[in-house]
Amino acid sequence: MKTATLSLAAISLLQLAVAQPHRRHAHEAFHAKKDVTVRDNSNIAHVIVYVDQNGTPVSTTTNLPAAQTEAPAAPAAPSPTPEAVAPVVADKVADTNASSASSPSASASSADGYGLTYNPYNKDGTCKTADQVLMDFGGFGSGFSTVRTYGTDCNTVSTVVAAAKAHGMKVFQGIYDIADISGSVNDIVSAVNGDWSIIHTISVGNELVNSGQASASAVVAAMSSARSLLRAAGYTGPVVTCDTLVATLANPSLCDNADYCAVNSHPFFDPNTDAASAGTFLTSSIESLKSKLADNTQTIVITETGWPSQGTANGRAIPSSSNQQTAIAAIKSAFESAPASVMLFNPYNMMWKTSNADQFEAEQWWGFLGDCPSG
Repeated sequence: MKTATLSLAAISLLQLAVAQPHRRHAHEAFHAKKDVTVRDNSNIAHVIVYVDQNGTPVSTTTNLPAAQTEAPAAPAAPSPTPEAVAPVVADKVADTNASSASSPSASASSADGYGLTYNPYNKDGTCKTADQVLMDFGGFGSGFSTVRTYGTDCNTVSTVVAAAKAHGMKVFQGIYDIADISGSVNDIVSAVNGDWSIIHTISVGNELVNSGQASASAVVAAMSSARSLLRAAGYTGPVVTCDTLVATLANPSLCDNADYCAVNSHPFFDPNTDAASAGTFLTSSIESLKSKLADNTQTIVITETGWPSQGTANGRAIPSSSNQQTAIAAIKSAFESAPASVMLFNPYNMMWKTSNADQFEAEQWWGFLGDCPSG
């Protein structure tokens, strides 16, 4: 999962672990994350990254904890180099969405943009109005084609769909509570009102395996249930689940049973990665994951990644405004030929959340565009 600049034939041994998020509000749970830590040796996954004399990753091997590892998939064919990852993913995403009609309001150029995440909450945690959501969308600027949301609370589907249509974007719509799939699907069906062209993807759950809230088999079952209900309602687009790279490496069934592989991966939580290396970190993460999948040509999309502007240092990962700009630029550069393969977390600071030491006091400060225009 992680890489470092090493000399010829060097091996970087990295420690990754599943962490338990702190939870206060249901809608806060989607990003109480630290998917990389070095404190719990019982959950460590060792990723060996082989590099050449320039520090460029050549191949990777991952040794996962026996308690977390599913039966291995059949041996995979050699994966493309990191430089080839982005174009391959771009083609796959285009193929996956071919069954859904294009939105009349989406311009040709918007279909080629990056993705970003969004949550419709005020600083006090209350729900934003439709006008506030529309105002926030107006602050995104150009270059973004897809917006990811995490649940159906706060009338999110209706307000975000309306704002997305107004700005020529697609919606990556999340289902938060896998215990109530039918209720969430009904909310989505009602809000979409037959116009599925606006929906890019439906995601079932977010980091549920990483957080210990659900088993991989339970998430796979929820995905299957949601897909059946959505197909019956006329939706023909992709259905996926999102989890951390660590959880997905240990449980590739999360991707094997999805319409493409959706993974949250944050360079900041690797103490060996600085801001300038954020893009290389992600392409190397994709390469590590490919070897674990039943189909190593499956589309992989990074559905969360970014860098905080404030907080405490995590080794070489130092939060600051300048480092945030450097990291975002590096990520965009790495996916320049396939921008739809990455979603930036998060456009605006999230003052409704609570920062804490486990998250390096950074939980509120991921907004690469600063504070929300709507407050």
